[in-house]
Amino acid sequence: MNRYPRDFRGHGPDAPDAKWPGGARIAISVVLNYEEGGENNLLHGDAQSEAFLSDIAGAAPWPGMRHWNMESIYDYGARAGFWRLHRLFTERDIPVTIYGVTSALARNPEQVAAMKAAGWEIASHGLKWVDHRDMPEAEEAAQIGESFRLHTEVVGSPPQGWYTGRCSMNTVRLTAQTHRLAWISDTYDDDLPYWLEVGDHDQLVIPYTLEANDMRFATAPGYITGEQFFQYLKDSFDTLYAEGQAGAAKMFSIGLHCRLIGRPGKIAGLKRFLDYAQGHEGVWFPRRIDIAEHWAKTHPHQRRERPSQMDRDRFVARFGSIFEHSPWIAERAHSLELGPAHDSAAGLHNALARMFRSASPAERLGVLQAHPDLAGKLAAAKRLTPESTAEQSSAALDALTDDERAQFERLNATYVAKHGFPFIIAVRDNTKASILAAFEARIGNDTETEFATACAQVERIAELRLKDLLP
Repeated sequence: MNRYPRDFRGHGPDAPDAKWPGGARIAISVVLNYEEGGENNLLHGDAQSEAFLSDIAGAAPWPGMRHWNMESIYDYGARAGFWRLHRLFTERDIPVTIYGVTSALARNPEQVAAMKAAGWEIASHGLKWVDHRDMPEAEEAAQIGESFRLHTEVVGSPPQGWYTGRCSMNTVRLTAQTHRLAWISDTYDDDLPYWLEVGDHDQLVIPYTLEANDMRFATAPGYITGEQFFQYLKDSFDTLYAEGQAGAAKMFSIGLHCRLIGRPGKIAGLKRFLDYAQGHEGVWFPRRIDIAEHWAKTHPHQRRERPSQMDRDRFVARFGSIFEHSPWIAERAHSLELGPAHDSAAGLHNALARMFRSASPAERLGVLQAHPDLAGKLAAAKRLTPESTAEQSSAALDALTDDERAQFERLNATYVAKHGFPFIIAVRDNTKASILAAFEARIGNDTETEFATACAQVERIAELRLKDLLP
């Protein structure tokens, strides 16, 4: 099957209300990335020095060499930055989720003890803070396994959450396939958690952020001052808080690094933001595990049959009657590049309508001619399809007076004689009176105009039928 794996729909136009505890209007997830001692370094068995996320302008890896300046900047994060941040969050009683590189945690026992004493969640940030994009799948899977082992040894319990960051195309699948994680965060694609089906496993994803993130102090374009960071966080908060007031509560992730935001001039902006956010009612500061537990309880995953995953026979059996007596439309649509975007009524309607629109005039005429007369002989004989029966009854066309039935029969005969196909209208959009008025008005149109009008009505009927079946 020709299938497209990326999901452009997500929660769709009607995202669920998060229903955060206590009626909170926004959940702010503060994440502190702990990478100091896990970065690229010859001491760690790597072939080069680190070059990512530091204050060194234009940093590049040094193959086969240690980089004293780079190492000392990372050291600052462990020696000074972490403790400044630890004081800030513990004094304000704001819980934090640590993205802990496992090998870094192993080299920083005092910081780990402080994290645990504060009640912070220590999630896994992978075994080493290195790029995974070219890593063979088997090697990455082995490193994930080793990270679980070492994390449990160092922290005292296994991680319940995961974020690799410098990930590969395999990372999300490999971490989900462990079946050991309450959440994973290697995505940036939503303002709310969502469920990902990986084989027979339902994995909760809590999307992360690269923009409400102090890494922008070390990238271009980025932040220069703490005030810029504060302003961006404030603007994000204000937008999401307003959405929460309107009944669509969202999540706001903030990404931090000890060696970046831990610097005095940068942390000042973070402090101003925390003052601002804590000055509002209905603000929840959860760890990511708290979000995961709430979401699993409040919005548990429910699997459903998805059109993009159906084989051809099942797809045609399910959707072959959407266009009246024309299963060939579903047969052709199944061969399109379908994906998660087509698992909704709007998405699948687009795929089916494309096949109807691209069909020959004769084929489209056949679809029109497959439709029954409104309140005609087939209806009287109860020989309509179930869909047509329900549609005609919705406008009380199954309960006509003798005079009304005679009027419909006269109009049907006149219309078909002139245009060569039945009068078609989306009955569920109309009343008996408006249907009769449209009937009278459209009989006078030329056949080309009526052909286009009838085709549009066929598409509308199909859309309404799909809405009965799909989100």
